Amino acid sequence: MNSIKSVPARVLSRRSGHSLEAEREQFDKSQAISISKAINTQEAPVKEKHARRIILGTHHEKGAFTFWSYAIGLPLPSSAILSWKFCHVLHKVLRDGHPNVLQDCQRYRSNIRETGDLWGHLHDRYGQLVSIYTRLLLTKISFHVKHPEFPPGLEVSDEVLEKTAGTDVNNIFQLTVELFDYLDCELKLSESVFRQLNTSMAVSQMSAVQCRLAPLIQVIQDCSHLYHYSVKLMFKLHSCLPADTLQGHRDRFHEQFRSLKNFFKKASDMLYFKRLIQIPRLPESPPNFLRASALAEHVKPVVVIPEEAPEDEEPENLIEISTTSTTEPQITSDLFEQTFGPPNGVWDDRDAQIESLKKEVETLRAEMEKIKLEAQRYITQLKAQVNSLEGEVEEQRKQKQKALVDNEQLRDELERLQRAKQDSDRSQRLCAEAEKKANATEIRYTKLKEKHSELINTHAELLRKNADTAKQLTVTQQSQEEVARVKEQLAFQVEQVKREAEMKLEDQSVQMEQLRQELDARRDELEQAQRSLSHAKQAGVELSAQLDALHAEKEVLRRSVSEKECELLSTRGLVQEKELQLSQEADKATREIRELQGRLLEKSNQEQSLQQKLLDEQFGILQETVREAQAILSDAMAKLDDPLHLRCTSSPDYLLSRAQAALESTDALEKGHAQYVASMADAAGLVGALALFAHLTGDTIVNGSATAHLAPTDHADRLTETCRECGQRSLDYLEQLKDRQRLGSAQLEHVQGALRGVLQLAQELRPKSLDIKQEELGDMVEKEMASTSEAIEDAVRRIEEMMSQARNESSGVKLEVNERILNSCTDLMKAIRLLVTTSTNLQKEIVESGRGAATTQEFYAKNSRWTEGLISASKAVGWGATQLVESADRVVLHTGKYEELIVCSHEIAASTAQLVAASKVKAEKSSRNLARLQECSRNVNEMAANVVASTKSGQEQIEEKDTMDFSGMSLIKLKKEEMETQVKVLELEKRLEGERVRLGELRKQHYVLAGGCEDAPEDGEARPAPAPRRGILKKPPIAQKPGLGEP
Repeated sequence: MNSIKSVPARVLSRRSGHSLEAEREQFDKSQAISISKAINTQEAPVKEKHARRIILGTHHEKGAFTFWSYAIGLPLPSSAILSWKFCHVLHKVLRDGHPNVLQDCQRYRSNIRETGDLWGHLHDRYGQLVSIYTRLLLTKISFHVKHPEFPPGLEVSDEVLEKTAGTDVNNIFQLTVELFDYLDCELKLSESVFRQLNTSMAVSQMSAVQCRLAPLIQVIQDCSHLYHYSVKLMFKLHSCLPADTLQGHRDRFHEQFRSLKNFFKKASDMLYFKRLIQIPRLPESPPNFLRASALAEHVKPVVVIPEEAPEDEEPENLIEISTTSTTEPQITSDLFEQTFGPPNGVWDDRDAQIESLKKEVETLRAEMEKIKLEAQRYITQLKAQVNSLEGEVEEQRKQKQKALVDNEQLRDELERLQRAKQDSDRSQRLCAEAEKKANATEIRYTKLKEKHSELINTHAELLRKNADTAKQLTVTQQSQEEVARVKEQLAFQVEQVKREAEMKLEDQSVQMEQLRQELDARRDELEQAQRSLSHAKQAGVELSAQLDALHAEKEVLRRSVSEKECELLSTRGLVQEKELQLSQEADKATREIRELQGRLLEKSNQEQSLQQKLLDEQFGILQETVREAQAILSDAMAKLDDPLHLRCTSSPDYLLSRAQAALESTDALEKGHAQYVASMADAAGLVGALALFAHLTGDTIVNGSATAHLAPTDHADRLTETCRECGQRSLDYLEQLKDRQRLGSAQLEHVQGALRGVLQLAQELRPKSLDIKQEELGDMVEKEMASTSEAIEDAVRRIEEMMSQARNESSGVKLEVNERILNSCTDLMKAIRLLVTTSTNLQKEIVESGRGAATTQEFYAKNSRWTEGLISASKAVGWGATQLVESADRVVLHTGKYEELIVCSHEIAASTAQLVAASKVKAEKSSRNLARLQECSRNVNEMAANVVASTKSGQEQIEEKDTMDFSGMSLIKLKKEEMETQVKVLELEKRLEGERVRLGELRKQHYVLAGGCEDAPEDGEARPAPAPRRGILKKPPIAQKPGLGEP
């Protein structure tokens, strides 16, 4: 449940006089009243308004401490009805209270168990129900403590359930058993309540009956979720384990299903529940876990709580006003004023102000109650809408699954019909080919007949030419006529054979070819007879023999023709039957195709409606995301004018990274927008890109405002206005996305331009030391280290020259002082040279161990933060060595001051400490070079201390101290000298104070220049330790030895 809305600001302004203790007392008082009214000995159901106040109290204090502090003091052992209503209120607080309520209830498990055990031993009707109810509450607390993924309200998504169950079969098995135990406790309580009641329609309206029935509303809500989770886990178990192993689970589930269905049916028939809760309907039979596809048929039972009419509630006092305490003073004041008149002759208007404030408080109190009621009603409506939408989603998912199955079946039937149609087309093609072959056979027979007529003509000519042999050839002519008749018969038979089936046509063609060959043989024989006319007798004998052979062949052909005719008739009958069967199948296929087309048309219409609904849902998701993005950007823009945000600061580099990320997110946003415009059924890409864009742009605006707080006035104003323009452009773009007409034409050019403006301003605000290209950092490190070494070598050489010059030009005490100072400077330079050499070796070791496959320049560029620290430290060491030599030269030549040499020693100690700290940042603790570097650092500090000591001792030896002899002065002159001395002291102190202020300002500017890089830390790089910053920025006092406390 949502927490109570905040009290209006005008009420808070008048509550400044009340302390936190008064507010706490008022809260405790309201909670005590609500608890006493909700948990009492009256046999009537708990009023919803009292329970709601208790639940709101848990959200107000983020726990159930106040509830339990009053609940422990209730006399639960004295009344079973009191204990029953306590369990009811505790159940509601667990379900709808703050999440921390569960942990608070866990600490009072023993109290709940003792109450249940006490009433379990007594033979009281309410006592038995209290015992069962306490066991349910203990089971509920234990389950949710063990599985924190499940809130006490049991409302989790299927993804959370899958994640909680995991992939381990043992975990799934154990979780299923625990859910069964949980559901058993719920069902046992409902069965015990119904066992004690008469379930007639009139009894449920009695107050005593409603007292028992009221807790079953929470039981119905719990059971609907537990049943759904049990079904999901049972299907998952059956996909992992054999069916025989889960026989016990199935039997237990079926028993719970029957009990739960009976419970829902009885509750649905009661008038008491009909106005308070909408109970879901379970299927007639339990799910078949042996069939995996049955999961698609499962519909999640959804419980809907109807909207309630607001009850008349007693108004809660937001501000405690005590009237009794002001009555007597007011009466006294009135009497005093009536007797003596008002002070100064003017009537005090405080009474009128008090009355007006009281009236305003009462008005605000009524408004607050209305706001509470509206919030509660709105929450109830939202829950009902969410539950109904979940039911619709489950129904749509089920219909989609069924539609997919129907489509698969229709597709299989369509493929079968297409195969049948292809078979019929193949048969028709075969018939057409058979007809073509028959036509070809007829053509071949016609040609054969023509050749035969030509043979007859040739034979007639031979007969006319050989008239003298007519008698001898009579037999031959008769045989020729008989052959002609045989040919005519064969032609008639061939005409019948041409209508045979496909498989017999090749045989007929072969036989016709044989006949043609035989005719050719006969023609050859006739030609041979023509050539051998002189041998007539021999030809006659041969012709008679051939005639006998022809008679035999004629008989054979007749028999074959009769057989062919029989086969042709049978084949024709088969062809007719096949054609009839094919025509019937074609008609049937046509009808089925029409039916399938109708069904496909219906499915297409249904798919179009589903597609439209999907488009609307995707657009709704997009609108919710757009509103959330607008809220984020509006909140970020509000920070621009928020006075509390003035304390927040940021760096230009961080602003640069945020603005660059926001600008890059616009590319993904444009891509997602293009994808959504191309296909509005998928808004995932646009929603994700929109959320990222809103967060990054809001972050850019907030950090831009924070950066402007440290920027110059001109840049700050420009940056603030650019950030405000960026936010406004982004809001305009989001406003276009909310309109379907303008969604396709929404452009990001103005937003990108504003972000580029922020980038440009951030680039201008970056410290100038960061303008060095990263690829040059590696070369700069080597150059600076080399130049530092050269500066130290040059310093040592110059000190040696100064040593020889001092020996030649001075003597006595001055020579001794100069030699001591120069020797200490020489030792310091040698120590610094050794430290630089060791630091160089350590840096090489760090680069070799950390760069991997990258080059040295790439390593320095990647760790640019550390690299810039090394460069700065090297420059400081080289400059300090040069200044030390120049100061020593001036001291030896008596043109400089000893204090310059002391300050240079301090600066060198600080610079070397910075170099050591910068080198130590990325070094391994076990490195030998690191140990040597630390030893060299300590040696440098000692040598710097020696330089300071030798300088001070030399200064004391050389400077002559004036003897203070005041014996010859008079009193007045001493007084005058004293006053002049005090004036000089004051002047020197003032000058000292001014120099200290100047030194502080110099150090601040040095911090800005040397630490500019530190304002923009790079990701993945470590910050340098605080030690180098102390060495650079906070130099040791002049009167102390430099760097003795530095590492």
